[in-house]
Amino acid sequence: MSDQLDPAGSSGEPRAQRVRVRDRVLAEDIFLGPNGIRAGWRAALYAAFFILIELVLQSLIALDPFAGVADLLHSPEALLVRELVLIAGALGAAQIMALIEGRTVGAYGIPWSGAFRARFWQGAVWGIAQLSAILLLIAAWHGYSFGGLALSGGALVEYALRWAVVFLAVGFAEEFLFRGYLQFTLAEGMGFWPTALLLSSMFGAVHLRNPGEGVVGALSVFSIGMFLCLTLRRTGDLWLAIGWHAAFDFGETYLYSVPNSGLVMQGHLLSASLHGPRWLTGGSVGPEGSAFSFAVLAVTAVAFDRLYRPRKEAADPR
Repeated sequence: MSDQLDPAGSSGEPRAQRVRVRDRVLAEDIFLGPNGIRAGWRAALYAAFFILIELVLQSLIALDPFAGVADLLHSPEALLVRELVLIAGALGAAQIMALIEGRTVGAYGIPWSGAFRARFWQGAVWGIAQLSAILLLIAAWHGYSFGGLALSGGALVEYALRWAVVFLAVGFAEEFLFRGYLQFTLAEGMGFWPTALLLSSMFGAVHLRNPGEGVVGALSVFSIGMFLCLTLRRTGDLWLAIGWHAAFDFGETYLYSVPNSGLVMQGHLLSASLHGPRWLTGGSVGPEGSAFSFAVLAVTAVAFDRLYRPRKEAADPR
């Protein structure tokens, strides 16, 4: 008999109540999973909180939200301000999500007990060694000249310290943004390596905003992102990756004085130069765009895989 004749329906429940139950179940299926709010929605919430915090901070300090990195190259301090704002947004949004999820921010790959401990310095050694191998190979093929010192005296030490602080901030900001909360959360729904592919692709694409960057350089950044995901997978946190990132960027900009992802900064140690075909030197991209960068990265990944064996997965703290 139809609901018109039987308002309660064959189930004995009013039709409106059944519709409400059905809609509630549908909404729960869309938004909720076994671990509460589904991973994709949590990632979207994180992104929304991050953007909101960024806009508020940028307005407070009158930082142009549409300024590219090229607009900030007049001093290390200008670049540092931008990176500190990114860190504040990334950590602030993570703190909000941590409260929602019943976790600590450290659960998203940055346990504070590991800050600047052994893994960070191991990462710094890996980063400098990898960059040194690339540039020595380019130099062996007559594509890189060290030149003389471009700085001396107090300026040499001053710029070393200034760039060290800047690239520590860059390493922390970019690693946590691309391999911190989002990697931790989306991996729950997609799996670790599909998430790594997605976020590393975004990591490479973002660098295309840099003047002098190109498709090959962005592909190199993508490959580096995948390697840094391997370090996260094997160590369980981001401190090795942060050390690697900070040291690699510091080595490019200050120590070896070459373009860094297409950016040529002021205050570098050497009057160095790259010369030769683009496949060798990376052209305006710098060493990251060199064919040797991919070769050295492959060797580095294999070596890392042998030295840092798979670990036992830790239980979800929740």
